Amino acid sequence: MAYFAAILHMEKPELNQKFRPQHLAYLESLKEQGKIFAMGPFADGAGGMVVYIADSLEEAKNMAEKDPYVVEGVRRLELHEWNMVRG
Repeated sequence: MAYFAAILHMEKPELNQKFRPQHLAYLESLKEQGKIFAMGPFADGAGGMVVYIADSLEEAKNMAEKDPYVVEGVRRLELHEWNMVRG
């Protein structure tokens, strides 16, 4: 198990509210499966971040690319494995 940070850069702010319910429902379904560590928007409106829990980069990429925000081009995906260190 590893953590993967999906940075979702805002690309089409005019479509953000239209696809927000689908985006949140998708993430909620993954959260119920134990596949989400954390999620939320950036305070400056530049997008948001989802931290996925997955066995591989491929699995995390598959989940991240199915997010309606990414599918519809509302947000641009940037995905990185995250070596989380707890303070």
